[in-house]
Amino acid sequence: MKNMKKILTVACAMVLSAAIAVGGTLAYLTSQDQVVNTFTVGQVAIKLDEAKANPDGTLVAGADRVKANSYKLLPGHTYAKDPMVTVLKGSESSYIKMTVTFNKAAELDAIFAPTGADMTSIFNGYDSRTWIYKGNTKDDANNRTYEFWYKETVAAPDGDVALDALFDNIIVPGFITNDQLDTIEGMTITVNAYAIQADGFASAEAAWAAWA
Repeated sequence: MKNMKKILTVACAMVLSAAIAVGGTLAYLTSQDQVVNTFTVGQVAIKLDEAKANPDGTLVAGADRVKANSYKLLPGHTYAKDPMVTVLKGSESSYIKMTVTFNKAAELDAIFAPTGADMTSIFNGYDSRTWIYKGNTKDDANNRTYEFWYKETVAAPDGDVALDALFDNIIVPGFITNDQLDTIEGMTITVNAYAIQADGFASAEAAWAAWA
């Protein structure tokens, strides 16, 4: 009987030990989760082109749009020129601006004396509600640059977005004489387009100030 009690005592001790071990394991409830952040690179991309024109300013039918045209100037004549910005597919929301630079600024000022040249007057089809005129500057290299900001930010997540052309054509004033035309022989009109991301800037003014 004494041995039987000893065996039962040992057995009970083993069961109790096992219970404590199992109970200790179950006391810790755990869980795990994870968040993985994947970053892709945003982009801002634009292109600038214009309709292909003949030297007399007429359009070349069926031609692809081009990066440059050459013209023969005549007083009172109209020349096709429609610089257009396209915001390319996948671009983030952006501010857009265009500049139009004329060389021979002093010669043009003399032609348009006494007030000087305001070459925006020759832009036919320009809409100030779409492209906001921000003024012009003359540099030491005898160039005058006119600046225009697009009315709103533009994004192109799903496809290219073509903006309205800055203007449709240019008109050489009829009062210009042959002698005055001679002074601007070789004149160039250079159009540039710019885009900068809108995110991170409170306004277009802040964005373009950062560009500079």
